[in-house]
Amino acid sequence: MLVRPRRLRRTPALRAMTREVHLSPEHFIHPIFVHEREAEHPIATMPGVSRHSVQGAVEQARMALSLGIPSVILFGIPDHKDALGTQAYAEGGVVQQAARAIKAQVPQVTVIADTCLCEYTDHGHCGPLCEVPGQTGADAWTVDNDPSLELLARTAVSQAQAGADVIAPSAMMDGMVAAIRSALDEAGYTHIPVMSYAVKYASAYYGPFRDAAGSAPSVGHRGTYQMDPAGGHREALREARLDVEQGADTLMVKPALAYLDVLKLLRDEFDLPVVAYNVSGEYALIKAAAQLGFMDERRTVLETLTSMRRAGADAIITYHAMDVARWLREAQG
Repeated sequence: MLVRPRRLRRTPALRAMTREVHLSPEHFIHPIFVHEREAEHPIATMPGVSRHSVQGAVEQARMALSLGIPSVILFGIPDHKDALGTQAYAEGGVVQQAARAIKAQVPQVTVIADTCLCEYTDHGHCGPLCEVPGQTGADAWTVDNDPSLELLARTAVSQAQAGADVIAPSAMMDGMVAAIRSALDEAGYTHIPVMSYAVKYASAYYGPFRDAAGSAPSVGHRGTYQMDPAGGHREALREARLDVEQGADTLMVKPALAYLDVLKLLRDEFDLPVVAYNVSGEYALIKAAAQLGFMDERRTVLETLTSMRRAGADAIITYHAMDVARWLREAQG
């Protein structure tokens, strides 16, 4: 007897009935770039994405919620940058301002604060720099790990004080989750979860983000602390396991598309929620191809995000979030 799997693909209703994976706006986290200026500033390398004022960030959060997207993540772009990234943990820092404003005006939205220093340092790295003995050229400088932990912890507490619902450390410093968890608990924020960028690669896919945030390193490179793209599963598991042991509440894989195998690995190994970051370069590739007429934007985006859900993502940070939410609403009639 010939087995005919195509029988269940014959009509839209049959295909819908037998789907194992689905997308919903509730799966999305909408990223917002916030700067200290009043005007919206479009980002050339990320068509459809802009830097927003604090009030513009509020309107972005309000729009996301109206589309069924419950969460936003804030990335700050300060006017002043320095070697220690002091605006990251300033009481009046731009992310702190935006978090307060969103929670005051759209309290139903979950505000996630990206907790890093790269957008705030004048050298573009994720903490204060130190020299690497015996190295020259791009490898001669790296981030000084332990002093960075103190600054990341201060940043996390400052963000929680401003109203952030979730702290998302992305610096890939050894021990950062433990330092942040301890600082939050000591400050009375035992209820604030830590969404760790547990498995974050030194990826070429971050280019448009660095253009948006002005965070491209001026010296050295991030390969001395972010993971090697050619690293294997053992390294990914070790990084994730350390964060779990230190108190992470969720784990993230960044970028998502080139590392779906790693996303699936974390889903199978750990019982924490797993987040996929559909990063700026992945977004820009689809946008550019669509603008050139090479690909169907809607179908490509939906297929891409579905692949992340199929690999095990419970939530997806994506610059496509509001577009996809609109498309899904249209499909429902």
